[in-house]
Amino acid sequence: MFRQLLSAATLATLMVSPALAANLTMSICAPKQRNTPTKTCIVDGDTIWLNGQNLRMKDYDTPEPSTAICGGAAEVALAKRATARLRDLLNANPWTVETFGRDRHGRTLATIRIDGMDVGDILILEQLARRWPDGHEWWCQ
Repeated sequence: MFRQLLSAATLATLMVSPALAANLTMSICAPKQRNTPTKTCIVDGDTIWLNGQNLRMKDYDTPEPSTAICGGAAEVALAKRATARLRDLLNANPWTVETFGRDRHGRTLATIRIDGMDVGDILILEQLARRWPDGHEWWCQ
């Protein structure tokens, strides 16, 4: 039983090694880009595609760049900054991904870590994101 739990936990953590991260350039997804088994790009500050898997970061939320916008042009600008910052972080550092099941939209919930730190914590510290689900959507004001 312990071995089965260990195997499941091991499978839930994907390591993007320094060599792979150096060769993996994360770009921002093109509008209406098709989903393929190799799709790898950044949707926004809290969602990416990695090898065809849609990953929604857990524990933090960033402003929306195109849907459900509550803060107008300022929110869209902040969303673009959060997306660009996530891209810069992933392209400049080795990182790991840990997965945690699925959200209500069928996306895999995940945490990306750089040097052990959740990228969400970095974005929150830089005022590009909020804690999820209990953080206030301060960009809606």
